[in-house]
Amino acid sequence: MTEFQLYFGLGKDHILDYANGYDHILFIVALCALYITRDWKQILVLVTAFTIGHSITLALSTLRIVNVKPDLIEFLIPLTIFVTAVSNLFKNENNISSGPMQMNYFYAAFFGLIHGLGFSNYLRSILGKSENIFTPLLAFNLGLEFGQIIIVVLFMSVCFILVDLFNLNRRDWKMVISSAVAGMALLLMKDHMFWLKD
Repeated sequence: MTEFQLYFGLGKDHILDYANGYDHILFIVALCALYITRDWKQILVLVTAFTIGHSITLALSTLRIVNVKPDLIEFLIPLTIFVTAVSNLFKNENNISSGPMQMNYFYAAFFGLIHGLGFSNYLRSILGKSENIFTPLLAFNLGLEFGQIIIVVLFMSVCFILVDLFNLNRRDWKMVISSAVAGMALLLMKDHMFWLKD
């Protein structure tokens, strides 16, 4: 196995790790909750915005140009999930291309910056003091993207079955998914609030 394959696999496994990395999965689900399969172009823009955001801080933090307290990041990540999920509850899912909906692209890009810091903590722990980080950084990031695509495809497949095939009300789908994600994000925030006492 090459170094590229190793770090690609680590990136993919990190984002697909539903036991330890489900916060990132929840964020992707929250981003996609407003959309159905025919909105695939908007989903593509959304995923690209998240990719750009977390790629920037993943690189900057791994290169030690940006350094943020890990405990703070562990609190901010569920906060981004909560804000995204709650904002879904107040949006009209039938007006995908109108004003308030465009905030989703901002959430994806800006909150992606925060998630990139979380990814970098994991990558730096693996790299240790290694000086050659370009290949691991690139491979890890591509692995993250591959895993992210898998999550989107799986989530949108369930959406297609329930909304398109079984005619589940689109608004009900959005409300149930977003409410559930917001609730889980609150629990994560509670678990990571101890940093505020330091």
